[in-house]
Amino acid sequence: MKISTKGRYALRLMYDLAMHHTGEWIALKDISRRQGISVKYLEQIVRQLSVCGYLKSLRGPHGGYQLAKDPREYTIYEILQITEGSLHPVACMDDKTNQCERYHLCPTIEVWEGLGKVVQEYLSGITLEDIVERAKRKGGNDFVI
Repeated sequence: MKISTKGRYALRLMYDLAMHHTGEWIALKDISRRQGISVKYLEQIVRQLSVCGYLKSLRGPHGGYQLAKDPREYTIYEILQITEGSLHPVACMDDKTNQCERYHLCPTIEVWEGLGKVVQEYLSGITLEDIVERAKRKGGNDFVI
């Protein structure tokens, strides 16, 4: 499984908003500058995250974006699900009930189900707040000028 650029950038966007979570609105151009991601790309990502209720937005000259919830309420798994879609290791696991005609005969399905469970549990155990705390311990990776 590979996480796409969109998924990685979504995490960086959410990290940036969590790192600067002061109650003020944060402009995309500021996030763009700090994270080295184009505003156009960020616009696509914030649209997805806003529709899902993860971000609040305010239009206008003093507008921008904010997290809709506290950073500890967002898991990495949830954010990646929005931008990546399924995080399952094989396509046959994408449906709630596996539709594969070979499901009951498949000698490897338990491997894929186990891997999917490990990935979900691991990424669900990490919050945005965890990422912010790790970054602060490392020195921030925050390039505010």
